[in-house]
Amino acid sequence: MGRRCWPRRVLATACLGAALLLLGTALRALRPASGNRALVSGWLSGKRRSPLQRLYDLDQDPRSSLAELHRQRRDQLRRACSRHTRQQRLLQPEDLRHVLVDDAHGLLYCYVPKVACTNWKRVLLALSSGAPGDPLAIPAHEAHAPGRLRSLADFSPAEINRRLRAYLTFLFVREPFERLASAYRNKFARPYSADFQRRYGTRIVRRLRPGAHPDALARGHDVRFAEFLAYLLDPRTRRDEPFNEHWERAHALCHPCRLRYDVVGKFETLAEDAAFVLGLAGASGLRFPAPPRAKAANARDQAARLFRDISPFYQRRLYDLYRMDFLLFNYSAPSYLRLH
Repeated sequence: MGRRCWPRRVLATACLGAALLLLGTALRALRPASGNRALVSGWLSGKRRSPLQRLYDLDQDPRSSLAELHRQRRDQLRRACSRHTRQQRLLQPEDLRHVLVDDAHGLLYCYVPKVACTNWKRVLLALSSGAPGDPLAIPAHEAHAPGRLRSLADFSPAEINRRLRAYLTFLFVREPFERLASAYRNKFARPYSADFQRRYGTRIVRRLRPGAHPDALARGHDVRFAEFLAYLLDPRTRRDEPFNEHWERAHALCHPCRLRYDVVGKFETLAEDAAFVLGLAGASGLRFPAPPRAKAANARDQAARLFRDISPFYQRRLYDLYRMDFLLFNYSAPSYLRLH
């Protein structure tokens, strides 16, 4: 996406219910059309600049290294989509449920579990309060409570189109295998995930562990990493139901080749990218609760330890399963894998 064509967005084609929602090429005007003004009373009325307008201004400034970085990420994603995707199906309403809407600040955020999405939901709730405080004061269960944040799927086709034209759209991604290892540790290796273990762990044990102990069959509390990966690779898993969002591929949750993202944030540069988005939203005084860098490095080591005992055959199959996330978001295969 070159600088001269930056105000234009190629939007998604979606099918909402029985009616087709055509999200075609749309002009990203420097000032929103008057038809959008009913959405909010602040930036859409022209009293202050929208996040999208601020990003456009930064994109014209060669001195802004962060804006240049995110422009390069947009360009890379566009090229990868062109190179690696063919004709795609129409989007359904369910496909838009991960795109959260902040009308007050003109933001659309597609959340990917295990990529700081709890903290991003806390931040959006704090922003919506009108007097943002410490996002960490919001309990995690409250941040994830249904209905606290509206999804793009909640709106009519016309309202979706208005927001896609005028709002800043962003997502955060993570190296796919680190995210997968984090999902396993969080959902299967920790004792507080008893409900999750009963739902998925018992299914994994029953299918993949012959002669399993009755306690494991009842609780699903001791799923091994290799069993978890075998479950993901088993064709029956996706045939029976869609992947759980915690290990679904990021591109399948956010559809980056159908919806254009203005900012592609990364877990590896979370603090800087989150501050960039909040600055565009006019909330630079709100501090994003990013984890320390040491924790991110530790996550890489933990992923390496988990995958070290997985055979090259299964490593390759798993890489193929998550290949599009590697390609679209410019991640290299981890050095600890034995793919050849």
